[in-house]
Amino acid sequence: MSQPQSSKPRKPLSVFARLASGIRRPAKIHDFHGGIHPPEMKHLSNGTPIVPGPLPAQLVLPLNMHIGAPAKPLVAPGDKVLKGQMIAEPIGAVSAAIHAPTSGTVSAIGPRPIQHPSGMDAVCIVIDTDGEDQWVEHQGIADYTDKSPAELVDLIRHAGIAGMGGAGFPTSIKVNLGDHQRVEQLLINAVECEPYITADDRLMRERAEQIVTGIHILQYLLNPRRTLIGIEDNKPEAISAIKRACKGCDIEVRVVPTKYPSGGEKQLIQLLTGKEVASGQLPAQVGVVCQNVGTAYAIKRAVCDGEPLVSRVTTLTGDGVSQPGNYEVLLGTPVRDLLAHGNLAGLDIGRLVMGGPMMGFTLHNPGVPVVKTTNCIIAASPEELPEPPPEQPCIRCGSCAEVCPANLLPQQLYWHAKNDDLEKAQHHNLMDCIECGACAYVCPSHIPLVQYYRYAKGEVRQQAADQVKADKARQRFEARQARIEQEQAEKEARRQARLEANRKKKEAGPAAASTVDVAALKQASLDASKAYKAAVKAAKTAEAEGADNLAELKAEADRLKALADKAKAAVRDAKDGAPVAAAPAEDTVAKLKKQVGDASSAYKAAVKAAKAAEAEGADNVAELKAQADTLKASADALKAELREAKANAPAATAPVAQTDPVAELKKQVGDASSAYKSAVKAAKQAEEEGADNAAELRAEADKLKAAADQLKMELRDAKANAPAAPPPSAPAPTTIEQPDPVAALKKQVGDASMAYKAAVKAAKQADEEGADNAADLHSKAGELKAIADQLKAELRDAKAAAPPTPKAAPAATATTDSPAVPEEQAPQSLAEVDPEQTAKRQKRLKGLKTAYNMAHKQYKEAHAAYERAERNETASADELQAMQVKIDKLKAKADNARDALDALVEEAKADIRAHTGKDLKTLKLEAARAESALADKQQELEQQRSSASEDTLEALSSELQALESETQIARKALKQAVEEQGLAE
Repeated sequence: MSQPQSSKPRKPLSVFARLASGIRRPAKIHDFHGGIHPPEMKHLSNGTPIVPGPLPAQLVLPLNMHIGAPAKPLVAPGDKVLKGQMIAEPIGAVSAAIHAPTSGTVSAIGPRPIQHPSGMDAVCIVIDTDGEDQWVEHQGIADYTDKSPAELVDLIRHAGIAGMGGAGFPTSIKVNLGDHQRVEQLLINAVECEPYITADDRLMRERAEQIVTGIHILQYLLNPRRTLIGIEDNKPEAISAIKRACKGCDIEVRVVPTKYPSGGEKQLIQLLTGKEVASGQLPAQVGVVCQNVGTAYAIKRAVCDGEPLVSRVTTLTGDGVSQPGNYEVLLGTPVRDLLAHGNLAGLDIGRLVMGGPMMGFTLHNPGVPVVKTTNCIIAASPEELPEPPPEQPCIRCGSCAEVCPANLLPQQLYWHAKNDDLEKAQHHNLMDCIECGACAYVCPSHIPLVQYYRYAKGEVRQQAADQVKADKARQRFEARQARIEQEQAEKEARRQARLEANRKKKEAGPAAASTVDVAALKQASLDASKAYKAAVKAAKTAEAEGADNLAELKAEADRLKALADKAKAAVRDAKDGAPVAAAPAEDTVAKLKKQVGDASSAYKAAVKAAKAAEAEGADNVAELKAQADTLKASADALKAELREAKANAPAATAPVAQTDPVAELKKQVGDASSAYKSAVKAAKQAEEEGADNAAELRAEADKLKAAADQLKMELRDAKANAPAAPPPSAPAPTTIEQPDPVAALKKQVGDASMAYKAAVKAAKQADEEGADNAADLHSKAGELKAIADQLKAELRDAKAAAPPTPKAAPAATATTDSPAVPEEQAPQSLAEVDPEQTAKRQKRLKGLKTAYNMAHKQYKEAHAAYERAERNETASADELQAMQVKIDKLKAKADNARDALDALVEEAKADIRAHTGKDLKTLKLEAARAESALADKQQELEQQRSSASEDTLEALSSELQALESETQIARKALKQAVEEQGLAE
């Protein structure tokens, strides 16, 4: 290890240069606004020299002991490390490295209590020390001027040096300003203004020459015009030592009056230079860079000695320790070990504070480690640092504004922070508060002002982070919408092109029409698809077995896929161009129906075989599942062809009736909605299983949703543009009563709801029995729900369009004292409700709720058991797999019960809307508004009872009676609607 090197001798300045640079200029000390003079209490610890701290059995090193991004671990539990070895590297621009403070073994990397007022946990590297304190091989730089500033900045970054005055900002950022920023003054903060703390005082007394060497390195990096050291006048020994070390150097030592908080960055700049850093500005923007004396000492050790930051000087003081003083403590040392090393006095410690009494915070756990910013530990007795008195109301004395060093308005900030008015608090420069505690120190009402400001600043930062997240989410959403719109436009363009091509073919006449056999082309396409799927299956089997001909099989599969694609394209072209299919449409549809039935049966058999093989632990489970997936894809393709065949089948020769575009669009909307729901279900299943095609399925679902939305828009347009229905031709003139469309739709809604409930019940029963057709039943239930929802929407539209029903004239005129609406006129149901059906629904709701709770509880217990087994490594891989399968089944069971429960509740809400003309939310809002109005009127009456006239009180009483009646009506309407539909619980 190299010896400490002093800076290179500089050329003596001429008299003119010395005068021009201001060296002979009389030193002027400025002042800043406010400030206080609390008891210093520095005599407790500044009388003894710095001594080594303890070597604990375990060191805890947080990854975020600096401002910025946490460091990234480079070690793992079980690794041996040496003193000075980098164990975590900096990530991002604002970060710092972490090194092992001593030799030992990494025992854990995980959450531990860290240095934070809330006592929060964070990720830490835990090292079990071996007591040898063995250094890693290291070497310093003999002449730092041989290195470029960029190389030295990188060395400082990887040495893990951060600001040691309390903030912890990475030093590599502050010394790397770039050529565009000129540094006028380099300020070295040696003020140490806070009570009790003497770490910098003792460091300057004992190691002044090494500090000055570090300052010379900073001068080399920043090239400032002037360098000033600011020291309070209560440190005469440190002032003498620093002046001796700076003799013959271009470093000015400025002694400033003792006043708290003269060590604040902006306050020190104003004291030494007279410059004021405006709100929102950084010191570098006014040509000033500040560094702490401890940071300068750490830079010297890193550059000249090759030692990274692994320890720091920390003051241990307070009545709770019998040997107060300053200790060079290894980073990561638990505070309890430092207290034991300082001979805890055995007194009842009232407060354990990290930092000073003004800006520090109370430690609730002595296991918290010493970090790079820990300059003081105070073990105070209850009498030394008593608990603050209770907070009292602000008396607006203005003392806080008089002592604020940032020249803020603490009283206004207090009100805005207390009322969560963050915008006004920011307008009053909340973020400029340095949290020095001077305002709280002089407050006669003992208001913890700093705590209010910290809370408000945290909320501001959280809102800013949330806004950034919201902006990113909005950008992603807008990009997705633009992509969907582009895809829809491209799809519409292709559709229009096909329509134009078909129109031209029809105009060419039947003579030019092709007589392609569409059925034959479909059969050829089906054969090609089967051949391609068989080739894919063979390639997968070969890949699983590691066969040599895998590449040939994949090439053959690609060739067959191209042929299948050509066959499908030929079928589409034939459909567009063929006027009449060679085979009758009825035969084609019937043949496809048979093929769909056979394919579905084969798929169910394959699924059953795969489940049986999985239960028996057979070796070919993966192969059977792959075969089932292939059969499912084949069945889905046949179903799609069947739908196309039905859609393209020619009409019968009988007289063709005029097609209703609205009815046709309704059918298309139903089909599109069903297809979208099936796609969403498939995508969810693929995501749960971690399938490779999950993203493709999700994209396909988005496309189907866009298509369904487009069809719904076309349906609304068609309804709006549909001509009025012609009156029915009847022999007798106007004596026949017209059917009520609302009543007919109500009946259809009821039938659809009953069918949906039956389908849900059947699907649930199939789930419980493990039937093979459970998925089909769930899909059928989804289709029926879509139909029921569509009918309910039509019912709402019909009710809105129906002419108003004439009302009967009131029997008598109510007096002013009577309620506006008698209670017996409370809104009744528009249709009678079957009490037996209500009881059944309520019983069904209770059963589904119980079933869901039981299934969810079983799922949570199974998941907890799986996590315990995985964490404690008490189960084999097969047992864990079996537990995972059980968890998936229980989750599916709970989800099905929840879906059925939600469906039943939604059905009850729809029935409420159908029977009362209002949805449940509207009924609740009406009841709540009536209750609120009644309470306000009661409060108004109580307030006016002693001062208002009799006429006013009588009028208020009448209004109160009317509101009571309206409230009873709203309550009754809500209660009746809820009880009628079985939602009382």
